[in-house]
Amino acid sequence: MKMRNVRAVLPLAAIVAAILAGCAGGSADRGVEAVLKPTQGNSAQGTVLFRQDGDAVVVTANVTGLTPGAHGFHIHEKGDCSAPDATSAGGHFNPGAKPHGHPEHGDHHAGDMPMLVADASGAASLKVRLPGVSVGGEAASSILGRGVIVHAVADDFKTQPTGNSGARVACGVIAGR
Repeated sequence: MKMRNVRAVLPLAAIVAAILAGCAGGSADRGVEAVLKPTQGNSAQGTVLFRQDGDAVVVTANVTGLTPGAHGFHIHEKGDCSAPDATSAGGHFNPGAKPHGHPEHGDHHAGDMPMLVADASGAASLKVRLPGVSVGGEAASSILGRGVIVHAVADDFKTQPTGNSGARVACGVIAGR
């Protein structure tokens, strides 16, 4: 190949590489995560991964430092964990103005998730599909940049608007990886 042909091909190759990198590297393709850190006086911590799967998001959570038993687990409207008690994350993510409820039964907040259930050592894991939310895309349904909260006690899935799940023991912001 002559030198002038190489010069002509290099810019084209760079453009193609950039396009391919953009297609493969979007946060919605790879998924996003929240690193959970304990709120003041608590020890709960962990990671929550979110991956788009069609019209739903697959959530995979691994949390330690919990008291044994069930814990409310929600996506909150703000990606702000700056308050010592994480109240800066606001209320449950609820773009559809639905009542609080169980995510597998009837109306519920978009951010309502099944409970985390910690074993005797305080470890909990959960894998669930959340329909109606996304890790990017339409702003109204996107969870990117929102908060994830683990609560101190079980969610009753009835009490409005929080499920009576007690104090916030861990908080994380959903961000690209």
